[in-house]
Amino acid sequence: MNTNRGISAHGNGNTISNNAVGDHARVIAPPTTERISAPVAGSATPADADPWDIGIVTILSEELRSLCDEFKLERHKEPGGLYFYRGEQVTPDSTVRIVATQTQSQGQRSTMAALENLRRHYRPRLWALVGVGGGIHDEHARIGNVIVSTEVVYYENRKINPLGDVRRRGEHRQAPAQVVHAVNAFFTEHGTPSRIHGQLASHSSQEYEVYPGPIGSGEAVVADRDSDIRQYLSQYNEKVLAVDMEAGGLSQYWQENSVHDETNPGWIVIRGVSDNADEEKGHAHHELAARNAAHVLRLLLPFLC
Repeated sequence: MNTNRGISAHGNGNTISNNAVGDHARVIAPPTTERISAPVAGSATPADADPWDIGIVTILSEELRSLCDEFKLERHKEPGGLYFYRGEQVTPDSTVRIVATQTQSQGQRSTMAALENLRRHYRPRLWALVGVGGGIHDEHARIGNVIVSTEVVYYENRKINPLGDVRRRGEHRQAPAQVVHAVNAFFTEHGTPSRIHGQLASHSSQEYEVYPGPIGSGEAVVADRDSDIRQYLSQYNEKVLAVDMEAGGLSQYWQENSVHDETNPGWIVIRGVSDNADEEKGHAHHELAARNAAHVLRLLLPFLC
């Protein structure tokens, strides 16, 4: 009886692998190697990718549009549906990579979610909250002026006693020392206040003023000159110049983010004064304030980066 103990192949281009021939032959396959895919464009930034220089959070469309115009940012959509606006700005010392995003809504919680999205995808070295705010200091915080803040007073924590007595408990946070030094250097060279020509065509012949100072932050829209919030802030620190609804979330996120192994970015708040947190509060000066704030960020870049 004829026994075939070989391998027969016909034609060209045959490939034979993982085969054994002979009595008691067996195949020992090599360990399976997992396929490592390259990162998908736009996916969360891998750990070894270079961080971006500045990650900016905005709330209003006027704020983001002002930044896009000032820095020539271009829209970028991530595969998951998130939108970011990215670009570069050349300074005397470096080329600064900038990425901006807009929150889904006003307030501290949405701000913290936007910061997390920026961290996951771009890992910026500096957080910036840029846009409009309400001025509460008659001398410094006039409409169109810009407040540069490295101090945030969060005023929402409070105790409500019987008979409606409310005792507020402020939280005060300051930006890292290197950011404070950078802001100090800016005002040393530009003066305090700094006087800059308006960025809207209708205000180009007028100057606005830029001041450093603390900002109050909470969940309330303040539209009352006699508000207890304004009174509390003036008593807590008479140098508080403006209020917003997001800076507290930024400073809180920065503090909680410090537990990560990576370097914790610095932060800064730049608020153009669009109203005086009183009965006349409205939307009429949003674009003026937002454009002035975006321009001040550009002037600050050589000091911050």
